[in-house]
Amino acid sequence: MEDSLKPSTAAWLPGFIVLATVWGLSFLFISVSLETLSPMGVATGRNVLGAVTLLVWSGLRRFPLSRSPRLWAFSFVFSLFMNVIPSVLFAFAETLISSALAGVLNATTPLMTVIITVLVFREQRVTMGQFVGILVGFFGIVMLTGVLFEPQQSAVLGVVLVLIATACYGLALPFARRFLSPSGLPATTLATMQMTTGALWFVFVVPFVPLQSGEWTLPALVSIIALGVLGSGFAYVWNFRTVNLAGSAVASTVTFVIPVIAVIAGVVFIHESVHWYQVAGGAVVLLSAALVQKRIRLSFRRRNA
Repeated sequence: MEDSLKPSTAAWLPGFIVLATVWGLSFLFISVSLETLSPMGVATGRNVLGAVTLLVWSGLRRFPLSRSPRLWAFSFVFSLFMNVIPSVLFAFAETLISSALAGVLNATTPLMTVIITVLVFREQRVTMGQFVGILVGFFGIVMLTGVLFEPQQSAVLGVVLVLIATACYGLALPFARRFLSPSGLPATTLATMQMTTGALWFVFVVPFVPLQSGEWTLPALVSIIALGVLGSGFAYVWNFRTVNLAGSAVASTVTFVIPVIAVIAGVVFIHESVHWYQVAGGAVVLLSAALVQKRIRLSFRRRNA
């Protein structure tokens, strides 16, 4: 039995590790890119580079794009909430909070997904265990803000921006399941359409906002290229590949790895400080993610009257 499982694990595990590493480092890439680019510049750069990467990749692999105007319209909506708004908000947030904190807060995505799936799409009911997870998650968020220990308005604003971004993820994911996944198109095709429409959104913004805030440095240049090509390009290919090979349940566990890598990268490479309440709050948020994803199940017995 164990021997039969090894080939499948060997097939998806390397890509999963690379994906978790790239997405965990993305918060560091954002922070370093901000040395040269404005927040809008970072968001524009990562989306455009991601789109170019996937268009070239799709061309080389001969993945055709959809000719359905309806699917392209859905893709425009999906990319707005999955790519455009979050990339702008994360960039602005990291002018106020550390990349490590932003990476930990990203773990609230499962929490937001469950809440919005229930309230907006009405596709499922919240179990008691998930409800406990939601409450635990909000407690963890309060701890992460530091308002109970070291009140800082800028930190609170940065946290709020990230939470709006993860709420956008929470809206985008069930939207994709309902309107894009049933199309039957290859995952790479959907990802390419997603990034292409995401880049096109910035056509309306670029002429009116400054994209550069300082002189180019080599670290900033490398960071924005890595953020666009890897974090916003190939990462979606690796993610869909993990889903196809190992299933969505395994793929979703990347949520638990990203914050760890983000914190380590922030501390090691740009010497960010991490407070005890951020570590504790991060652990509580990860516990919340495990509860809402039903990786930890709570049993509640009903008493007979």
